[in-house]
Amino acid sequence: MAFKVSTVQSSPIDGQKPGTSGLRKKVKVFMQPHYLENFVQSTFNALTAEKVRGATLVVSGDGRYYSKDAVQIIVKMAAANGVRRVWVGQNSLLSTPAVSAVIRERVGADGSKATGAFILTASHNPGGPDEDFGIKYNMENGGPAPEGITDKIYENTKTIKEYLTSDVPDVDISSIGVTSFSGPEGKFDVEVFDSASDYVKLMNYDALHGVAGAYAHRIFVEELCAQESALLNCVPKEDFGGGHPDPNLTYAKELVARMGLGKSNTDVEPPEFGAAADGDADRNMILGKRFFVTPSDSVAIIAANAVESIPYFSSGLKGVARSMPTSAALDVVAKSLNLKFFEVPTGWKFFGNLMDAGLCSVCGEESFGTGSDHIREKDGIWAVLAWLSILAYKNKDNLRGGKLVTVEDIVRKHWATYGRHYYTRYDYENVDAGAAKELMANLVNLQSNLTVVNEMVKGIRPDVSKVAHADEFEYKDPVDGSISAHQGVRYLFADGSRLVFRLSGTGSVGATIRLYIEQYEKDPSNIGRDSQEALSPLVEVALKLSKMEEYTGRSAPTVIT
Repeated sequence: MAFKVSTVQSSPIDGQKPGTSGLRKKVKVFMQPHYLENFVQSTFNALTAEKVRGATLVVSGDGRYYSKDAVQIIVKMAAANGVRRVWVGQNSLLSTPAVSAVIRERVGADGSKATGAFILTASHNPGGPDEDFGIKYNMENGGPAPEGITDKIYENTKTIKEYLTSDVPDVDISSIGVTSFSGPEGKFDVEVFDSASDYVKLMNYDALHGVAGAYAHRIFVEELCAQESALLNCVPKEDFGGGHPDPNLTYAKELVARMGLGKSNTDVEPPEFGAAADGDADRNMILGKRFFVTPSDSVAIIAANAVESIPYFSSGLKGVARSMPTSAALDVVAKSLNLKFFEVPTGWKFFGNLMDAGLCSVCGEESFGTGSDHIREKDGIWAVLAWLSILAYKNKDNLRGGKLVTVEDIVRKHWATYGRHYYTRYDYENVDAGAAKELMANLVNLQSNLTVVNEMVKGIRPDVSKVAHADEFEYKDPVDGSISAHQGVRYLFADGSRLVFRLSGTGSVGATIRLYIEQYEKDPSNIGRDSQEALSPLVEVALKLSKMEEYTGRSAPTVIT
């Protein structure tokens, strides 16, 4: 079947700057004429010729609304730009970690390997005709495109004049198989493959109606023999069942209630272990019976127990890393176990560089992302399996009826050993972008005189420690030497407490201000307090120091984690 290539005249469209995980906007924005096409062509133009012409690309995502249309558009453009073959997960479904696994591990029948991927996801953002869509590009290592590439993509979107497309007919992405075409540069194939097989081979719960459902049944029921009733919301839906596919205490209401953490009391005894994944299955939430594990604690506990509990790490950890806003719980583990430790900006691409250089085995970020060097993305199902491995190891002597070591037991023992990092995050979503920038600029200006800052702190809460250091976080990559500046505003207190303010790049409209509040407690007699109670003095300081309500008009955050 032959196809023809055509050139379509276009012009720049404002606002196509990729955030920490690609470009995210409302579906109706992506459906505008030339919008998706401009971004895809700008991406092709930002890549070297060998990563496009004659290359193999993966195109799939979390199945949200508009995904199937977007796949067909990208396939036509890939053919026009000289791509040799496109691999598509059946029904366009591939979790973000599975895409990474496919790039790294899959070999086509003709020996081909993927050089990159367009991932169609807005992660934990809602889906549906009136909600969010997103697209990002992952490189040949399976990880997100580095800033050097995303900057080129953005610059290209500001100057684009035309894009290439073809009259390749729509491909049936519901059926596994290969469809072949011929064009000006020769053969072009589209292969639709089983979404789960490669990921499950590499590996060897509440999915919130996201793509995790495609993997949960195969892994937990078929491979690990769990009961079908243990899975919630595991049928992927274009609008995620009308819910918000973000695995946290606010949005995963059904799971939270089942685990005994809801507001209503029930006579039904909760399960011992619960977990959730987000829309594209790269984020996770871990729960015990009536107990929530913070993501910052989760990565620290996995690192502390990895070598003895998880066979993949039996030979030792190369190092560990966390994003700057994540609590310092991992730092304490690294110091105690004499591990290499790295603090990086938010964005998984920074972890990928460390992993490629053999410097990092386990990493995580406070926004419910945890992963290891088996791929180059955070991996929600891997995190669940890591926790199940730790639970299995801790209970290896209790399999004949002894008292189970629970999730809560593991966390509390960790606190007793390493101390507890009380931690919370306040999200102010869809804030006026100008007001958000003014708030951040004011916080930076305050840092020039810590004497004045400490006078303000003392006036707000005399019981809070003084600020010992304040800065805008800047990271120099130890692998490639690149500098990432303006990564968040930090106020570091003498007693180890921290306030961090950051503008997030994951929203689709307006700006999202994220405020991170942390206090370290080593005294075992004080590690059992309610987190919000323990942090209330610092919360008051943060809100008044930043003039949060004055700048945003918000008397409360959208979400508290």
